[in-house]
Amino acid sequence: MALTRRLLIDLSSRRRLFASHAGKLSSGQKRRSIAGVLREAASLAGFLRCSVSWMVAERKMQPLPPPEHRRVLRYVVFVAVSLVAFSCWALVSSRIDSAVLAATGGVGVGPLLTGEDGGGTGSSSSSRRHGDGGDQRHHVTSRQAEMVASSGNATVRAVEVGGPEMIRPPSGGAGGEEERVCDAENAQLRVYVYDLPPEFHFGMLGWDSKKAGTGGGAWPDVADARAVPRYPGGLNLQHSVEYWLTLDILSSTFPTTTGHRRPCTAVRVTNASLADVFFVPFFASLSYNRQSKLHGHGSGRAAAATNRLLQAELVKYLARKEEWRRWGGANHLVVPHHPNSMMDARRRLSAAMFVLSDFGRYPPDVANLRKDVIAPYKHVVPSLGDGDSPGFHQRPVLAYFQGAIHRKGGGRVRQRLYHLIKDEKDVHFAYGSVRQNGIRRATRGMAASKFCLTIAGDTPSSNRLFDAIASHCVPVVVSDDIELPFEDVLDYSEFCVFVRAADAVRDGFLLRLLRGVGEGEWTAMWRRLREVARHFEYQHPSRPGDAVDMIWAAVARKMHSVKLQLHKRGRYQRTLSVNHQG
Repeated sequence: MALTRRLLIDLSSRRRLFASHAGKLSSGQKRRSIAGVLREAASLAGFLRCSVSWMVAERKMQPLPPPEHRRVLRYVVFVAVSLVAFSCWALVSSRIDSAVLAATGGVGVGPLLTGEDGGGTGSSSSSRRHGDGGDQRHHVTSRQAEMVASSGNATVRAVEVGGPEMIRPPSGGAGGEEERVCDAENAQLRVYVYDLPPEFHFGMLGWDSKKAGTGGGAWPDVADARAVPRYPGGLNLQHSVEYWLTLDILSSTFPTTTGHRRPCTAVRVTNASLADVFFVPFFASLSYNRQSKLHGHGSGRAAAATNRLLQAELVKYLARKEEWRRWGGANHLVVPHHPNSMMDARRRLSAAMFVLSDFGRYPPDVANLRKDVIAPYKHVVPSLGDGDSPGFHQRPVLAYFQGAIHRKGGGRVRQRLYHLIKDEKDVHFAYGSVRQNGIRRATRGMAASKFCLTIAGDTPSSNRLFDAIASHCVPVVVSDDIELPFEDVLDYSEFCVFVRAADAVRDGFLLRLLRGVGEGEWTAMWRRLREVARHFEYQHPSRPGDAVDMIWAAVARKMHSVKLQLHKRGRYQRTLSVNHQG
């Protein structure tokens, strides 16, 4: 009987607690639900009291059983009453806990949490940006999420506002794929895209806005990945970074149609005042490759003039923009990835952030690691899948190199290495180009090699490093001045071997070093290569952690220091304006 009394006391206290929370609610529907729970709790509690009273009265009316049966009967009655009391208490307390949580935690059947008042510490940055009149969202604490999970209500799902993306329900019914759309409020980088005429970008790919039915607009319909203009193949693809970034940012506000989760690192905004960075969509590398080389008397000269004319027009276009003049272009992003692209305009636009392959042909005051981003080349050999990647014993070639051997400047090391190791039985060191199935031969050769030599050429970097990564062939980097993509977040020593040029050309040094790498050490680097290879893949739509996403993330990291400098520079703008007026 003492246990029953304790359960009744606990149940009564829960009723009082729940009643106190019910007084804070304003919704009539919630009040009716709460009243139902209270009535249920009261009826069960009354049932318990009546049951106990009936059993006590019944016991008084019955004659006492024999002494030997009295203890057994008392034990059975005690167990039965305890079980009934405990079951009723568990049922009612569970219902009360769930209702109290829904009433006080703000958790409903929707994925987002909305508050009715404007105060509180849980209001998100979005409410502050939109003013006091906007909807204010509240963070779900880990404790509240645990309570929701333990309540047994499978239809309630807590989502922390301010996460990397918004998840919207599928349009094709319960069995369809979820459409995932990036929210500008939560993206790391809000990007404003200049609407340059098509001749600066997709017009070079043969896209005609009038024939495409866009009414003379600047952009093709990028919502459907199958309908976008194709970039030319071959070695042109190496420097196609501009193309992939433009496609990605134009489609950043569209739901994906492939069923894959898209990144929410960068999102396009159409209001320039909200932008963190201003993207200049000039296909500078393609313009250099297609419109700068002389091929004769007429059309060739006109093509060369086109590349220079576009650069001159771009400089004048940006100079007229208030967004460029306000901060001198420091918060602008330009993509001259090819080392020879934008030769005429690079100095005049040097205040902007560049996306480059290396700094080999740039003076330090024009391009440097403090303000600019190094992006990977797009590899031209096919990527190996994890199941198709040969292991240590399936790669009979120790070291592989195929490419131009006679180079200028820092690339002279290639010629010296060629004479040192070309006759070794387990080394492939030969001249090669894209002609005569060069890419196909390189694909087979790298997949059959343990180490792939990445040696400086006319510039510190080359596409060979990224072809090696795609082939899961451990790169051996012989380039003292190379800058590597995303090195602030990737440790290349885990999957590459670095050799100084002076050491590489010492007789026997390089091969002793490579032959000293045992199967276990090589396999560890090979496994790491397979893990990081996705960071060097360009694709549309992009995916989290691929090359496009990594570049936007690198830009976002750079923008922290850019904003710091801009904000410091703007400290005394008000004072300067007053002085000019006086």
